[in-house]
Amino acid sequence: MHKHWYCNNINAYNRRQTVEVNIGGIPMGGNNPIRVQSMTTVDTMDTEGSIEEVIRMVDSGCEYVRITAPSIKEAQNLKAIKDGLKERGYDVPLVADIHFTPNAAEVAAKLIEKVRINPGNYADKKKFDFIEYDDEAYNAELERIREKFVPLIEICKEYGTAMRIGTNHGSLSDRILSRYGDTPLGMVESALEFLRICDDLDYHNIVLSMKASNTQVMVQAYRLLVQKMEEEGLKPYPLHLGVTEAGDGEDGRVKSAVGIGTLLEDGLGDTVRVSLTEAPEAEAPVAAALINRYNQRAEKATTIATSIDSSPKNPFKYERRKTIEVDTFGDHNVPRVIADFSQVEDIQMADLKSIGHHYLPASDKWGMSDHGADFIYTGQSPLPFMSPNGMKNIVDADIWENDSNTIPLFHVESFSNSNKKHPTLNFIQGDIHSFSDEFISSIKDHSSIVLWIRSSNEHAMPELRSLFFKLYQAGIQTPVIIERDYQDVSADELQLYSSTDIGGLLIDGLGDGVFLKPLRASNKKDLIDHLTTSNRLAFGILQAARTRMTKTEYISCPSCGRTLFDLQETTAMIRKRTDHLKGLKIGIMGCIVNGPGEMADADYGYVGSGKGKITLYRGQEVVKRSVPSEKAVDELIQIIDGDGNWFEPESSQL
Repeated sequence: MHKHWYCNNINAYNRRQTVEVNIGGIPMGGNNPIRVQSMTTVDTMDTEGSIEEVIRMVDSGCEYVRITAPSIKEAQNLKAIKDGLKERGYDVPLVADIHFTPNAAEVAAKLIEKVRINPGNYADKKKFDFIEYDDEAYNAELERIREKFVPLIEICKEYGTAMRIGTNHGSLSDRILSRYGDTPLGMVESALEFLRICDDLDYHNIVLSMKASNTQVMVQAYRLLVQKMEEEGLKPYPLHLGVTEAGDGEDGRVKSAVGIGTLLEDGLGDTVRVSLTEAPEAEAPVAAALINRYNQRAEKATTIATSIDSSPKNPFKYERRKTIEVDTFGDHNVPRVIADFSQVEDIQMADLKSIGHHYLPASDKWGMSDHGADFIYTGQSPLPFMSPNGMKNIVDADIWENDSNTIPLFHVESFSNSNKKHPTLNFIQGDIHSFSDEFISSIKDHSSIVLWIRSSNEHAMPELRSLFFKLYQAGIQTPVIIERDYQDVSADELQLYSSTDIGGLLIDGLGDGVFLKPLRASNKKDLIDHLTTSNRLAFGILQAARTRMTKTEYISCPSCGRTLFDLQETTAMIRKRTDHLKGLKIGIMGCIVNGPGEMADADYGYVGSGKGKITLYRGQEVVKRSVPSEKAVDELIQIIDGDGNWFEPESSQL
């Protein structure tokens, strides 16, 4: 079992108590609400444009607004922006975003309420060099950092300015990478080096963040940061939660919810920024929707029926739960997607297009998209035609005819009492109450069972996780399907809630399949539309949790004042040309700040390097510099093609 200081209680919602940090009269942490924030996109030197954008952001729900200050002139102009906002009746706290320029941070700290520094590049220049340090040389580097950092601390103390020490996975220094590797521990140590200096100087008006585009890395780093602060006896500082370069549209929201929602479930987080490649005012409502789910969570939840109070697995490292292989579930198989057609009357072949299987009457053949469901559940009636593309049909056990074309879904009691079972695959549905210790022990030697778990608890994700922990404790390696059913929620809430609950398990290596029930509908057309949504969401969650890659992934940053091209337009253009490249990861970065580092997780990168100039990457390697922006997408495709990873979309091949 693992001691989990990062989480007050793995079986009950209990928000982590932190010190209170005052930021311009809107305190964070302590007993205050979880705050919402975002970041401007216009050039910081465009005073009126910045003011107008900040007003739109505040009106959309932002409580803090971050503005980039890449040099002293932008830092100085923050005062003009702040004064202009006050004249318009807006007194929102401003945060200066600093990367390579300590002198700009020192100017900004005297003018506005908070500065954000990135420890990876505040005192270091990244060259992607590996350097071997002995302890003496490393300590000398820490002393150099201290000399650069102390002046800012002293100014913040004098002016009452708050500070965020914000580690980005994509901009870890060569020194950290050489010492700790590209790991969550490296991210944590990057922040702790700066935090220890603050603590030594008795400066505590601090917020911390551990952002990454990879949701697994992001969650592990935040948890490990809290654990390390506790181990070192440091104060429990507030946490700023965010997934960097989440992207746009549904993908950006799903990815953000998988990372941020997982940590909120653990009781972590005091402010949230959702990073979408969209207008900044679109971010605050998403952050608020994620946060508001936890209003009265503790009061609404029921007690989780378990005696397990510690994690049997390492919460700081991705390890997929070890399972046996049953049919196509478990072991080395990717998590499967099961579509719910149990409420659809008179199922027609054309209806299956909603779950990625399309019938072609002219050739009397089936086609399948990247989001073709693996199984279809039809409840009390089997499919009236043969399942397409190897997809298998699941039916309720009470109508199962012991035939090879369908698979039975049992409840715990019906499985125990039935003499009629499938020879190779039987699903057993239940919750933490019906899967008793006695039943779990009884299935240990069964090789044809897949468990199908559900929860009606308001605190659903931890209850489902607790059931997985019971399986760990009993040494059961049976594969598990995760079911979630949401009613009386909006389509936007479905997106965020399912991503949190299902993604929060997958991100910890728990789960071998997903069954996301569609929202209810009063007619077949709407129900089919809801099935399209739930099927697409299931695949999106698997991708965001890094457990099954079925489509092109775009690691695109939200725009800011540093951006050197129109990110929204460029991202849309690149997606249009490349979104058929299944499983490929493409980074689209507005500037160099997080570009190469974040793109260590991408196959190819498109990074602004000057006005109208683009640098193209293969992983971290620069392939072409200063490519004119009007030619850059074609050049990117040429690189992909040259590596043998390009093919024409289907429509172009017909």
